[in-house]
Amino acid sequence: MGQALLDAGCVTFRTDEPFRLPSGWASPVYIDCRRLISFPRLRRALIQRGLALLRDRNRLAAIDAVVGAESSGIAFGAWMAEALALPLLYARKEAKGLGPASQIEGAINTGDRVLLVDDMMAAARSKRIFCEALDAAGAVVTDIFVVFDYGTFPTESVLAPWQAEVHALANWQDVLQAARASAGVDRRALDELQRFLADPARWSLDHGGIGASETQR
Repeated sequence: MGQALLDAGCVTFRTDEPFRLPSGWASPVYIDCRRLISFPRLRRALIQRGLALLRDRNRLAAIDAVVGAESSGIAFGAWMAEALALPLLYARKEAKGLGPASQIEGAINTGDRVLLVDDMMAAARSKRIFCEALDAAGAVVTDIFVVFDYGTFPTESVLAPWQAEVHALANWQDVLQAARASAGVDRRALDELQRFLADPARWSLDHGGIGASETQR
């Protein structure tokens, strides 16, 4: 999966000015999984692998609906829901209208067990927002699926209230392994990514971002 992300142009490295993520963390690398929707063969393989991962972990039998996260997770969620013949909903980042389900679009029932789908996860701030909205609408978030998980920032405490299992097809270690085998990636960028992965919190603090001890939003 790491090579597929590189081939689709999803990964951007910076050796000078770090990226500042919405959560406040600094990073020498950025991923844009939204590009994947433009590659039919790749996206089909991605959905098949995602469903196989969930099936192997026995996580599909109890799912009542699939929820795509606004906006990047809606396409991936729609393809998964179609493959599973399950209802599709989507969760907004902000409420629109009135009532407990004002952030959720689609037909939702109290007690529905849902799979939340998004393109990626970094510090899990947006996942918490979506989980809170689904909670308010009466749903139970049992699983969260993302194409890519940074795997570097503390997310367990952010998502602890829901006890949802998180599933991902790739993380930065997968990208690093694929990039080291590629002649098209600058060696300095790979070395910087390696330093970042060795201690993400320290790297972030040293480059103007937040660290692990600061409150996540």
